[in-house]
Amino acid sequence: MNSHSDAALPMLSRRRLLQAAGATAAVTVAAQLRLTATPARAADAYDTLRGRWHDLLTGSGFDPTAQPYAGTLAGLGGRARDQLSTFAPTSSSLWPDLPLGTASANITSSYKRLRIMAMAWAQPGTGLTGDAATASAVITGLDQLHATAYTPTAVNYNNWWDWQIGSPRALLDVCVLMYAQLTATQLAGYLSAVDHSVPDSTVAAYTGRSTGANRVDLCRVLALRGVLGKSTDKLATASNALTPVFPYVLTGDGLYADGSFVQHTWVPYTGSYGSVLLDGLSKLLSLLAGTEWQVNTPQLPNLFTAVTNAFAPFVFNGLVMDGVSGRSVSRGLETKDLLHLQQNDHTRGHGIIGDILRLAASGAAPADQSATWKAAVKGWISRDYYSPYLSDGYIEVPELARAEALLKDSTVPAAPEPLGTQIFAMDRAVVRRARWTAALSVCSARTTFYENGNKENVRGWHTNSGMLYWWGDTYGNGQYSDNYWPTVNPYRLPGTTVSTKPLADAAGGAWGAPRPDNTWAGGATDGMYAAYGQDVRSLTSTLSGRKSWFLLDDSIVCLGAGITCTDGVPVETIIDNRNLGTQGTSTLTVDGADQPTTLGWSGQFNGARSIGIAGFGGYVFPGGATVHAVREARTGSWHDINGGSTTEQLTRRYLTLWIDHGTDPTAAAYSYLIMPGASASTAAARAANPTVTVVANSASAQAIHDTASGVTAANFFAAGEAGPITASAACSVLLREKNGTMTVTVSDPSRTSATVQVTIAKNGYHSADPSAGVSILTLGGAISLLVETGGTQGAGRTVTLHTIGTAPATAAATTLAPTQDTYLRDGIYANTNYGTEKTLTVKNATPSNSGYSRRALLDFDTSSVTGTVQRAVLWTYGRVADSAGTLATLQAFATDGTAWIETAATWNRSPAPGTAHGTGQISTTADWIPLDVTDALNGVRGTISLAIWQPSGAASLGVYLHSRENDYFPPFLQLIST
Repeated sequence: MNSHSDAALPMLSRRRLLQAAGATAAVTVAAQLRLTATPARAADAYDTLRGRWHDLLTGSGFDPTAQPYAGTLAGLGGRARDQLSTFAPTSSSLWPDLPLGTASANITSSYKRLRIMAMAWAQPGTGLTGDAATASAVITGLDQLHATAYTPTAVNYNNWWDWQIGSPRALLDVCVLMYAQLTATQLAGYLSAVDHSVPDSTVAAYTGRSTGANRVDLCRVLALRGVLGKSTDKLATASNALTPVFPYVLTGDGLYADGSFVQHTWVPYTGSYGSVLLDGLSKLLSLLAGTEWQVNTPQLPNLFTAVTNAFAPFVFNGLVMDGVSGRSVSRGLETKDLLHLQQNDHTRGHGIIGDILRLAASGAAPADQSATWKAAVKGWISRDYYSPYLSDGYIEVPELARAEALLKDSTVPAAPEPLGTQIFAMDRAVVRRARWTAALSVCSARTTFYENGNKENVRGWHTNSGMLYWWGDTYGNGQYSDNYWPTVNPYRLPGTTVSTKPLADAAGGAWGAPRPDNTWAGGATDGMYAAYGQDVRSLTSTLSGRKSWFLLDDSIVCLGAGITCTDGVPVETIIDNRNLGTQGTSTLTVDGADQPTTLGWSGQFNGARSIGIAGFGGYVFPGGATVHAVREARTGSWHDINGGSTTEQLTRRYLTLWIDHGTDPTAAAYSYLIMPGASASTAAARAANPTVTVVANSASAQAIHDTASGVTAANFFAAGEAGPITASAACSVLLREKNGTMTVTVSDPSRTSATVQVTIAKNGYHSADPSAGVSILTLGGAISLLVETGGTQGAGRTVTLHTIGTAPATAAATTLAPTQDTYLRDGIYANTNYGTEKTLTVKNATPSNSGYSRRALLDFDTSSVTGTVQRAVLWTYGRVADSAGTLATLQAFATDGTAWIETAATWNRSPAPGTAHGTGQISTTADWIPLDVTDALNGVRGTISLAIWQPSGAASLGVYLHSRENDYFPPFLQLIST
């Protein structure tokens, strides 16, 4: 092992374990245990880091005799005694219920039990603090596992995660806690086992399993192995290997600029794997702060931005929304959970809250960002009436101490829930209002129907088929927490339109494999209102249809159209499915008449116009609808949906509302409004005096107008017209008129169009403030906009129009196809022509003349263009096709003007790249890439040659672009001239 000199890292003053006045003898013992180093290993810089990790595990600045600490520590001691009472080490197990040799999870579980015993030994107030018998049992267990299970020569079996993350994480924590009790030989042996299963090669490439949250966990293992083994190389490897986690991605695992977080390639996972990432990074940043291994990548601020943009949007009153928690929603009460507590959206939310507070305490982020996070956290904790944070049995002492200190800090205000609407590239949307919050989970070819794996979440089939979650400010926060997932009818999830075709457990495949083939999913938002939609498919079904949700001030307008299926079974749209708990009897009122509250009751209401569920909300049906309702008790177990959870039978009452489209419907439709928190009388009043008009509801377009907010919104699934809006291609459009201004936001949820032309039949607007990517073609009379939607990942572009000011000159949009194109290759291919290929290959390789560098060349004839060119964009479509990475930069270049011929041009016989112009990024997911070449066309008419390559002097990845010979998405030049 490498050693590191004391001078390399100044010794930091050790924090006292107890800062409160009521220090006890137990605390003194615990502090001594935490600080002790054996004589053979004098304290050095690595011991300082070990001390930091010890503090992260056990906490500081709390009084163990006060609540909630006394109860938490006593509970820890009780669990440790339970493990000690059944501890029976043999050659085949440490505990009889965890046999070793066939199930890798049993190794991890064994280490976790030892960790509980070590924590009870190391912390005060547990009844086992410093207990010699406990320490002996822990060390016996470590030695036994090292000799028979997790060894330096073990052949890994079952789940890779146990070998590379689960087991070594728990093992290394135990080694930190028991450090003074271990001999150098024991410690070296344990670390050699870690080296065997987690070699440096696991983080050599940012690919496969070593991405996102998994990469952070692997780095955590390597860092602690470096601390305990006093190896600067291991610490450097861990720190450096974190670097790829921070840059934004355009596809696959990681953080996205818009706040999305994906793991397992297809799964929106902020609430589970995202929490793992945040937990690991907050701890590693705390561990390495101020050392030579401190994480200093320029992209580190992306993590701090993500707290606000990626995590906070999905936290509400202390819970994290189930729609971004993947298969973890099915775990509930796990058989091997030593706490015997049920996991739910609140416990997962509390974990994220603790991670954010830890990150704020690490000092890694700017003070103003940390202050903002603390205010948000204080608000979440203060409002979590359903599951108070300080009473959560999953929260450990260090996190309790930070939270209690925050709650007592009068200088930090409790921030209210923010207002607004956000749409995410990972097929999720969140809307927040003063009295309620809602979220939508949809899917497309980019995201999965649902994720199952390891026998978890085997009936989550329809969770991303338009499921609409909502919570009130002071009500309904336990809707999905109170044993919802094992008891709800999985074919009747609120908001979804599904075929009732029976599905097998885990239907469609594991780990996010089942995905629809539709691409239209997403919408447009101005930050407050939104149009959101989905081109619907159903798992292993013939179902298709179009669904839209329009997010307004006090309601969500839900439209469906084109609903068609040939499965031979009924198709239903679920308006809502409220969990009433074990005894709930909330009154159902239909058009002013209260319905029976007896279990087993059902009803069909023809021409229903308004419905209310007491204590929850109201529903309005424009023009009337046939609505079905049932009040039932449903029984199930967590084991039904998760093989690792308990078989206890649970019963919950449900009140379900749905629309029956019949068996094998053709072009069926629906429309209704949900008004969270509204009473039956409020819903009835809205039905009598509606503010919303349904402008269109067909398979090609769905649109509404709301007089209350001035919003007109439309989802176009193909080119068409809806009310005052005409669109040249599939898109989502949101208009809002107020006080002489109109904001227009346009997006392309299908991600298939480079540009969309939108015409709005509105008069009187004379000036505009467009955002980047919006060109004003006409104003004054009809409004015509050219919106660049390609390469935005479905994000919207906005323009604000005014009734005052002077209208700009009319502009013209011209689209030019290449007159010729090819790609060129250097080295031994420098005289080879590729002019007839359907693909243009681009790569900047080093060294030069290696035969691997390629660049594209395109000619355009601009002689027909009149006026002055205000904007010119070269649009090309393609993807990264290189095993060495997933993200590349493209750049457009002017050329030296040398003439060339498509079927004769080669690397040696072609114009050379000149001035560099626009740049764009491209990933392994095919997309449009816009390259701004406006300056290249300045005053130029006639033939212009443009090259596409990558920034000079920087080796990059191979990229495939469509050529003009390709039948799909060939390149073009878009010009805006006046």
